[in-house]
Amino acid sequence: MPELPEVESLRRILAKSAAGRRMVSATIRDGRLRRAVSNDLPATVAGRAIQRVGRRAKYLLIELSGGQVMIVHLGMSGSLTHRRDGFDPGALDPRHDHVEFVLDDGSRLVYNDPRRFGLMKVVARGNLDSTEELKGLGPEPLDNDFNPGYLWQITRGRTAAIKNVLMDQEVVAGVGNIYASEILFRAQVRPTRPARKVTRDELSRIVEHTVQVLREAIGRRGTTFRSYRDSRGQPGRFAERLRVYDRTGKPCLVCGTAIRSVVLAQRSSFFCPRCQK
Repeated sequence: MPELPEVESLRRILAKSAAGRRMVSATIRDGRLRRAVSNDLPATVAGRAIQRVGRRAKYLLIELSGGQVMIVHLGMSGSLTHRRDGFDPGALDPRHDHVEFVLDDGSRLVYNDPRRFGLMKVVARGNLDSTEELKGLGPEPLDNDFNPGYLWQITRGRTAAIKNVLMDQEVVAGVGNIYASEILFRAQVRPTRPARKVTRDELSRIVEHTVQVLREAIGRRGTTFRSYRDSRGQPGRFAERLRVYDRTGKPCLVCGTAIRSVVLAQRSSFFCPRCQK
């Protein structure tokens, strides 16, 4: 599932390639996503300019002229690609091109989603923060509001596993399964530890490595295992930097102990039983 680094990488590319362009038309080929794409979306966006491309948590925010914002969530397998000269179609199956936007330079923004768990809708800019998807989200992990003092207050009294707390979007927005595993490995904290038993020093390390891991992943355009592609059709390159995620049974890159996995909140979590306490 695309997480914050994948969406932020996509945002940065689209901010350079698509911002300032005007949407000439839109076509819904198959609107059966997690929630059906509204039939009036083509009429709503036609003729509007893309003024800015933003992000909140794992949501891409395409700000349009006329005070409208298109919210895009990539779900588990979605990609929003900017198809123009030099675009690499690669592994993108055209049968899953569900929504297409034609821009004024003839290029196209195409939403492709094999598993159709994504979301796409347009809302008024003034209502953005109160939408079902964005209201109640915690601070961005790369902002100053996400700091050791904040995390200390949030975790006191919590019996939930620290990894589950780190993935709680109301606690911190945008951290998902892949990066939570990597953050906790680097912070030397076992993912199953009750949050209330994580010390101040350990929480400081978690915050430090949250920033470090996410920035590193953004720099490598995120992680691709199967279907994710950035707006140029290219896979993310962070997978080669993963130290524990999806490495069950393989030796820890620090101490050589076999990496283990455990299921937390129905998600596989990976850790080193020696390095992480």
